[in-house]
Amino acid sequence: MGTLPPELQERLRNFVAEAAATPTRSATTRRVLGPVMFPGKATAVLGMRRAGKTTFLHQLRADRIAKGAKLDEAPYWNFEDERLAGIDLSGLSGLYQEHLRLSGGAAPKLLCLDEIQLVPGWERFVRRILDASTHDVVISGSSAAMLSREVATSMRGRGWEVVMHPFSFAEALVHAGQDPAANRSTSRARAAVDARLRSWLHAGGFPGAQGLDDATRIRLLRDYVDVAVLRDVVERHEVKSVSALRWMVRHLLGNAGASFSVQKFFDSLKSQGLKVGKDTLHDLLAYLTDCFLVRTVWLETDSERRRMVNPRKVYPVDSGLIATFDRSGKPNLGHALETAVLVELERRGAEVTYVKTADGFEVDFLARFPGSPPQLIQVAASAADPQTAERELRALHEAMREQPNATAHLVVLDDSGLPRATPAGLRAVAAADWFLGAP
Repeated sequence: MGTLPPELQERLRNFVAEAAATPTRSATTRRVLGPVMFPGKATAVLGMRRAGKTTFLHQLRADRIAKGAKLDEAPYWNFEDERLAGIDLSGLSGLYQEHLRLSGGAAPKLLCLDEIQLVPGWERFVRRILDASTHDVVISGSSAAMLSREVATSMRGRGWEVVMHPFSFAEALVHAGQDPAANRSTSRARAAVDARLRSWLHAGGFPGAQGLDDATRIRLLRDYVDVAVLRDVVERHEVKSVSALRWMVRHLLGNAGASFSVQKFFDSLKSQGLKVGKDTLHDLLAYLTDCFLVRTVWLETDSERRRMVNPRKVYPVDSGLIATFDRSGKPNLGHALETAVLVELERRGAEVTYVKTADGFEVDFLARFPGSPPQLIQVAASAADPQTAERELRALHEAMREQPNATAHLVVLDDSGLPRATPAGLRAVAAADWFLGAP
């Protein structure tokens, strides 16, 4: 650290000393699919701001300490700390050297680097640390581009992605002190779980929004969106068309699961007197996807041209954002359920598209899991009405003809919404059973 200015050296020294003594945080345990660590790779924990990435890093620290590591052997460095503002690659190396000095030369067993993408050149530092030692490195960031562009390229294949979504239904139950594996065979137990499910669909899964009244939660979620838009889109990508961006955010979050065409949105903005190029709108949608604010679903097709000319379906990353931006005043439980099913599919590691059959029928999702048959999934608040059931089941039946290897599933809000009869080969299931597994 001798080449660094004395004032910066002192700041880094104080930061490292404090970080070495930072206790882990007690919070609801987060669940992720598959292994979190992979030998020789840095684990990249990605997701929207406030989804729980920092808590997950502390969970990993606590797990490592429970296995025998000392507190200062699992340091946590947060690069949004004002004391680290503006540091470059040499400052990052200085942090590490100061840690080695304080630890008597012992490398940390687990190094947690939160919002590391704020330091230019960080990937070279992480790669060097991985090459020089056998300890584990966990990095976090709020932009998907951090992994796809910087980790996957600059890290030369040495990044291992873990995506952190807002609470799943099971995690929300645990957070509320409920057991997601509890028996649901009685009518009373099922009614209680269904009530919890409706509450979760309405409020969403952001940890900080749990248990809040509607007015406070809506204000909080709007703040989350504003910060994501400002920090992860406007500032990161130097966006100039801020008005068009805000129009797009309101439109996408308030119309969950709707088809989105850049051309139609361009025409709408033009009619409002707002001039912005179509290429810019394509970029803005990509930025909102990168920061995990929205999730996009492409049409299932073997034709790249057909995929590109058909509109995407766009969903918020959390069902709680729907009520925050939808001005209709309706409950929109069907859209919230569809959104939650998509996010759960992503959480389970599926590649997801939507299906439009040759006869014009549409199925919400075609989910592909490694090593398993694809799943056609149709989502509806209720299919108890015979006409609704006929429409939803016929769409699945037609899609099965074009996807003969796929299984077919209809997910409804609760048992009262199940269809009176289900054709052979199709499975209708209440949402609580789908999210938690059959009782």
